[in-house]
Amino acid sequence: MAIIDLPLKNKQKPKVNKMKNAKILDNPDEIKRIDKGDMLSFCVNASKHHSEAAKLAKAAKINYPKPQKVIVAGMGGSAIGGELLKGWAIDKIAVPVEVCREYILPAYADKDTLLFVVSYSGETEESLSAFLHAVKRGCMTFCISSGGTLLEFAEKLNVPYLRIPSGFPPRAALPYLFLPLPIILENVGLVSGVTQEVPDVVETLKQTSYANSPEKPLKENLSKTLAVSIAGTVPVVYGFGVYRAVAQRFKQQFNENSKIPSKWEAFPELDHNEIVGWEEAGKLAECFSVIFIRDKDENSEIRHRIEATRELLPKNSLKIFEVWSAGKYPLAKMLSTILIGDFTSVYLAILKGIDPTPVKTITKLKNKMGQTGTKGRIIEELQKIAGG
Repeated sequence: MAIIDLPLKNKQKPKVNKMKNAKILDNPDEIKRIDKGDMLSFCVNASKHHSEAAKLAKAAKINYPKPQKVIVAGMGGSAIGGELLKGWAIDKIAVPVEVCREYILPAYADKDTLLFVVSYSGETEESLSAFLHAVKRGCMTFCISSGGTLLEFAEKLNVPYLRIPSGFPPRAALPYLFLPLPIILENVGLVSGVTQEVPDVVETLKQTSYANSPEKPLKENLSKTLAVSIAGTVPVVYGFGVYRAVAQRFKQQFNENSKIPSKWEAFPELDHNEIVGWEEAGKLAECFSVIFIRDKDENSEIRHRIEATRELLPKNSLKIFEVWSAGKYPLAKMLSTILIGDFTSVYLAILKGIDPTPVKTITKLKNKMGQTGTKGRIIEELQKIAGG
């Protein structure tokens, strides 16, 4: 079986052997000691999880008519699937696809709207609030969750749902939070050919996982090399088109897994503002690294923009890299690139000696928000509607 090459291109060659603790990435015992939550296993098993997610979605029962609008309501790791769907659907679906990260739904959400409420835990108060508003407005609502309060009320109110496996950190459950979305849109007649792309997704991710697995040594491993190369910098990720949300996912994984600041932008918009920010960055540029997400099939307009932008960046002080997608179809291309980012963010955490799984600050914030009583009020309203 041929191994897909996802080349890292960098004018400044990574000095991996000068990084004191780089060898830790080739030490299985040290990796296991640091990665106590075994976040790497979710990367290694990505193809298996996407295959399972596709099977679950194909079996989902949904009898809604063809919608006029699509909204994905969710937060954090449960919302990025909506952003990926929006980017993927832009030239495939003839109705608007939007993402809602608010307590309330947009004013246009109505009975002609297919409203996905996505909450891995089923306990996210913003998502429960969106679910409440969807029920009140008569939206064609479909829930995706591992359980919790969301599925409890979905059952009580006869709202169709997809129950996905529990026990994952939400960000690691992306296969189950994203892949069902386009498959269900195919089920309601908004798009075709999605299920035909699934074998490409599974095979591409299988090869990508192998090429970036913990067993692959640093000198042959793109994700390990990239992690070592960007260590000590703030990663800035540039995407375009279907890779807009992929860049966003990179940023989020650097935040949650690596516990570092990061940012993302997308072409062509970044050429109208972001690029000026590097003009007088001076020594400040040394604190950053830039990762361009590339596709061998990118159109000429984007290719010229990326190459022209690279030439205008402060190359002497700024570390610049490229990560290329793999796969035949858009879904595999998006997900293979995401997997590189996932692996890289975990390896970066391990380099720092940090367990990537816990998100202590988010947990603290949720505990504080739990004291406001907002979630309780939402549940009370749902109980009234359910007649309980």
